[in-house]
Amino acid sequence: MNAIIRKYENAVIGEAKAKALAAGAATYKGDEFAVGDTVDVHVRISEGEKERIQVFQGLVISRSGTGMNSMFTVRRLVSGEGVERVFPLHAPRVEKIEVLRRGRTRRAKLYYLRDRVGRATRLREENRPSRKKPRNPV
Repeated sequence: MNAIIRKYENAVIGEAKAKALAAGAATYKGDEFAVGDTVDVHVRISEGEKERIQVFQGLVISRSGTGMNSMFTVRRLVSGEGVERVFPLHAPRVEKIEVLRRGRTRRAKLYYLRDRVGRATRLREENRPSRKKPRNPV
């Protein structure tokens, strides 16, 4: 009995997510980015009645999920301590994501960088163009 109810609930949730994607609720405005890129994440912070934009700059160490469930993890060092934040890609609080530097990686998750310090955390830079800007048409 529970399996039938669970199956029905999953179908209803799936339909709601599909409608939200079709309606444009998941319109992501920002650069295309991948794991290994250094990004600026502009997050809307509410303090009392005021709202302001806070920029979180760091290295994307993972991406997960699909569609509306897409998440990404950004890591940076703050006074010698590693700080990681997980952001939903389509959250209304995330204003925009700017790619500052594109890193070249051979892994989907860069969790090994948690154990490294200083220059060992650097990644090679990649010269891939942003998907937002077209190449020179001939």
